[in-house]
Amino acid sequence: MQVTMSSNSITIDGNIKSVNDYQEIKTAANNLVDEHKEINIIIQDSLSITSSVIGYLNKLVLKDGIKITMKVGNSQLMELLEDLNLKRVFNARKI
Repeated sequence: MQVTMSSNSITIDGNIKSVNDYQEIKTAANNLVDEHKEINIIIQDSLSITSSVIGYLNKLVLKDGIKITMKVGNSQLMELLEDLNLKRVFNARKI
């Protein structure tokens, strides 16, 4: 997995599957939320998302008041977000 940042956006390439992936995403998001109240997360091709990443993003939205807009490239991941009732929380849209 590779994470890149620009402006108020985080782009994730590859599958999100390990604790290291979670740490990398969390570090990137923490850097952005210091300056932005709205962040874009673009998940290009991951098939899934770990529960730790979901929990962290939920905390950003529900506790810290950060607005997340998520763009998802994989249909399976989009279905997972719908099944978990997270599509609206993360403002998830298909790329």
